[in-house]
Amino acid sequence: MNRSYYLVPAILLCVFGFFYYTYSKEAEVRAVHVREEQARVKAEADAKKVAAEQKAREDAQKRADERDAEERKKAADKLAKYNADIQKIRDEIAKYTNQVNDETKQSARLDQDLANLRAAKEKANRESFELHKQVEKGEIEKHDAEFEIQRLTDMIAKRASDSAIARPLVATAGSNDK
Repeated sequence: MNRSYYLVPAILLCVFGFFYYTYSKEAEVRAVHVREEQARVKAEADAKKVAAEQKAREDAQKRADERDAEERKKAADKLAKYNADIQKIRDEIAKYTNQVNDETKQSARLDQDLANLRAAKEKANRESFELHKQVEKGEIEKHDAEFEIQRLTDMIAKRASDSAIARPLVATAGSNDK
């Protein structure tokens, strides 16, 4: 029996060694396949990741280019609008400057006409004093002159009728009638 204590464990050890050796070879082959599969999966994942990163970079670059193009277009549109507004303002300035010049010339002409009319009125008043014989004719001319002047301004006509020069004529004409 002593031998069986050594023999059975030795046989079992041999059987175990055989199965262990066979299993370890299969395990190694399986481990190699598993490692290859993991490496392939990792390589595919890395390739997908690289492709996704590349696509993301391209999309980001495309969006940045579109954004830059849009900003340049907006800046160009804004500059064009600004230049158009400036040109419009310059045109309006020129137009209104010309209009002011024309109105100033017309005002000067009207002032000259008014001065001429005032001078004519004064001349008519002086003639009425000098030409006592032609008082009635002077009055008619005075009224005609007053009507012409009245078209330009009512104030001048009122001053002409209320003037101190015209009153003595009335008083003188009234004393001659008596």
